[in-house]
Amino acid sequence: MPGRVRLVNRLGILVLLVAAVGAIWWTNQWLTDRFSENTRVRSELRSALYTGNLLSELQRTAVVPLLLARDPALIGSLSSKEYSTVSARLIAAQKEIGAASIRLLDNSGRTVGATDRKLLGTNYVLQPFYVEALRTNDTVFTVAEAETGGYDFAYSRAVIHEGRTLGVIVVGADLNRLERSWSGILDAVAVTDSEGRIILSTEPRWRGLTLDDALAVRSAPSAIERAFQVTADWSTRPADAYVRGKAVMQSEARIPFRGWRMTLFTTFDSIRERVNAFLALEIMGFAILLAAGFYLLSRRARVQSARYRRESADLRALNARLTREIAERERVQRELRVAEQTVQQASKLAALGEMSAGVSHELNQPLAAMKTYLAGARLLLERDRGDEALTSFQRIDDLLERMGTITRQLKSYARKGGESFEAVDLRVALSGALTMMEPQLRHRRVRLQRSLPREPVMVHCDRIRLEQVIINLIRNALDATRTVRDPSIELVVDKLSHAHLSVRDNGPGVPDLEKLFEPFWTTKGPGEGTGLGLAISSGIVADFGGRLTAHNRDSGGAVFDVELPLYEPQARGARPLAAE
Repeated sequence: MPGRVRLVNRLGILVLLVAAVGAIWWTNQWLTDRFSENTRVRSELRSALYTGNLLSELQRTAVVPLLLARDPALIGSLSSKEYSTVSARLIAAQKEIGAASIRLLDNSGRTVGATDRKLLGTNYVLQPFYVEALRTNDTVFTVAEAETGGYDFAYSRAVIHEGRTLGVIVVGADLNRLERSWSGILDAVAVTDSEGRIILSTEPRWRGLTLDDALAVRSAPSAIERAFQVTADWSTRPADAYVRGKAVMQSEARIPFRGWRMTLFTTFDSIRERVNAFLALEIMGFAILLAAGFYLLSRRARVQSARYRRESADLRALNARLTREIAERERVQRELRVAEQTVQQASKLAALGEMSAGVSHELNQPLAAMKTYLAGARLLLERDRGDEALTSFQRIDDLLERMGTITRQLKSYARKGGESFEAVDLRVALSGALTMMEPQLRHRRVRLQRSLPREPVMVHCDRIRLEQVIINLIRNALDATRTVRDPSIELVVDKLSHAHLSVRDNGPGVPDLEKLFEPFWTTKGPGEGTGLGLAISSGIVADFGGRLTAHNRDSGGAVFDVELPLYEPQARGARPLAAE
């Protein structure tokens, strides 16, 4: 009988091990496929972003030769053959435009003006950008190999005056700047022309080669490197290519310019790390099950050994006495630990409740705006309007940055601020708050009136926290006018002895003005508000040296007034005086 029990136990452990191996293998395959697809989608979005940057740089540079070819000063210099001021004028134009280089050639191909004075006198009569420009009256684009390696990209146009060709203006496009910015990422990027030749790449060895030839350029791995590569890629999807000995995912995007194409290579490292994290949790779970099984087996053995120990009466009595003493001591220790944990937990819960309520209130508006932008981006992507969707993603990124700033500054609500104060235009802060509230205002039928002075209204404060106060007041006004037939909100900014901002609505008004700025007091229903907004806003305004007041209008509705000291430039080192 004991032998049969041992056999069953061994079979159970074997089944558990087989099930663990099968589950880990299946989980690895499923997670790898899922995360690889997500990575491919992100790679395609990144390709669209890089393509847009490249086209933007080309389009920005394309108009420069047309403008310079009509410059009267350059035409006059070519006509009179007086070139003493040409280079200085081109250097000034380069600083304003941001082009890589600008050269002016006369009708013989000689350089008579350049942003790089070392090129003065150089003759480019046989260069494509000079020859092609003379053949047409339009702006031409050429790609030529540079002497220092890589390629030069230039737009050129003939300078024509009164039917005579006086020279050629050549403007270099700074595409190498984009190439340098791409090299700061983990992926490899290559741009090929219509002939399949790589003209831009984060890998210098690839330039001038075709994509197939470039991918074939890799150092022969050693036996140890091959072993590590096999170990790293044992569970990864088949690689599209290898870059620097690493398996990569390849995605391609068409650039709507002269048949160019962009190829992006993304490594599998991030996929492997995320899959390994899930596999580690799964393996830990199976390890716990095995430990529990061994614990049950060991417990059975302990029961059998206890049966033998009970044969001695003296040992049983001694064991019982010791067991009681140990149990009593453990009970006392448990009660002590429970008491200590209760005190610590009460303190933690109090701090956590205050923090979570503040974070929930201050991040509510960015989260609502992000939800609206995500819905709009989803519709744009479904309609193949990716470029417009990138705008929504950029706004979401700005909101995330703003949420990070809010969370970093929440700790300043409990103490006096001042280290991040700066001169802020109250009108600009109001505009930023309205931009933040744009999604809520768009979905509400409310008449919004603004009365702003023409001149700036400068105050000394933290702009982000000031915008949070304005957002909270506008949102309260929106909530107050929810049941009104013709909702209306009026925003008034003026400047007398102090800066004033009034938020007025035509709602039912505030029922209890005395409790209005007390924490956790609210007129909203359960789940609609924490009652901390006005209390926090009042503390922020007080930190700025001002005050926040409220009263009901005789005609109906509530008015919230923010009064702040005006910013005095001559007293920049001192805090402004509080409002009287």
